[in-house]
Amino acid sequence: MTLIRDMCYPTPHELALAARALADEHPALARLRRIGASRAGEPLWLLSVGPTSAPATAPNVLVVAGAHANEPVGGATALALARRLLHEATGTGGAEAGGAATHTGAGATPVPTRASAPAAAGTTWHFLLCADPDGAALHRTPRPYSLLDYHRNFFRPPGPEQPEWAPSLLPPDRLPPETLALTRLIDELRPALQVSLHGTDLGGSWVQLTRDIPGLAEPFGKSAADLRIPVETSASDASGWPSPGAGIFVMPEPGTTADGPFHPEDTRLSTWYHAHRHAGTTAIVEVPMWASDLVDDPAPHPDPRAALRLLAGRLTADAARVAALREGAAGGTDPAAAALLRAVDWTLALIPRIAAEWTGPGAPAEATAAYIGSIDAFGRRLSLRAAAMLLRVLRAEGHPTAPAVDRLVTGWCEEFADRFQARWVPVATQVEHQSRVVLAAYDRLVAAGR
Repeated sequence: MTLIRDMCYPTPHELALAARALADEHPALARLRRIGASRAGEPLWLLSVGPTSAPATAPNVLVVAGAHANEPVGGATALALARRLLHEATGTGGAEAGGAATHTGAGATPVPTRASAPAAAGTTWHFLLCADPDGAALHRTPRPYSLLDYHRNFFRPPGPEQPEWAPSLLPPDRLPPETLALTRLIDELRPALQVSLHGTDLGGSWVQLTRDIPGLAEPFGKSAADLRIPVETSASDASGWPSPGAGIFVMPEPGTTADGPFHPEDTRLSTWYHAHRHAGTTAIVEVPMWASDLVDDPAPHPDPRAALRLLAGRLTADAARVAALREGAAGGTDPAAAALLRAVDWTLALIPRIAAEWTGPGAPAEATAAYIGSIDAFGRRLSLRAAAMLLRVLRAEGHPTAPAVDRLVTGWCEEFADRFQARWVPVATQVEHQSRVVLAAYDRLVAAGR
């Protein structure tokens, strides 16, 4: 199989330009429209691909990219899927025999392969190109060459400012405009399938579902194996959730009490479940930037509780170091600095609860090495992200502690990469895997008659 060697993550502006070009090239099949604006007034663009004369009862699929600013692969995947669907509709091909992602032109996204049948006739696919353009403007990572490079301009907003998570943390009258635009769109389209495209910095791939999609584990696992992407079999984001297949996790039903232990948000109040109002299903597809086989190790861990106590102690100590350094950051009136510091404070506030979960009575007596590996990575990234965002503020202020924080971030990035034997997953490979899983989820949903 021949994949392009690499590509860059497109910015929201580049995504909009590429989508406009597709709409201009295929006016009968592709349409681009603005569905709202961000808090800073940036447009939220929706690219729709499908017949303009489709009946009102024809199914819709909604694909959401860029919900987390630090996970930029989704926009590239959305464009790749749109191109694939247009190739199918126009009969122009677009995929090499044998399963290769292809592309033309500098910076173009690959066209994902499709082993299954074409999309059901009449289905329209809708791509929200970037759900949080303001966040994307603060996280600038066209093509990171190392974990340190990735964290140099890192930004991930606090939960109440994330479009998908905000409804789980804020009352309806305080929801940000990005969230309101997304929920309006879901109510308009009533999608049979909503897909949210996410990514992780280091680890493996996994899928979270609001309802089980029977048979998805097989094509998901095949794609991961084909592309040498580990499957995160015990993802910390889905700890305790039912798993009908390796790397596939089904979220708690609305109205139940179970939820992921490492988040203050209630998953069931997120925009992922908004599709349930219209009998829809949501899939969240995660793909790593750097892969690690440690999150795909099924061997039993010899002493999970001791390991979790060790990880909790390290996380608490690391957070205390960042919190002490945080006292020196003024922030001033600069909006970017204020956003970064809100995110630092939010991240640090999560840590005491997480450490308590790891050392509490619910800590597992038996677990796999993959589970401990996933927890280890989760903890490392929390303190590292807080330190990285703090460093950006201190450096901009010319603060005398900036060099010390720089050394801390550099050391933690090196330790993270070394501990997990991180290997870069080319952007084209990330896009290919994510695209295959989206198409497989749709095909399996259609096969199940939903």
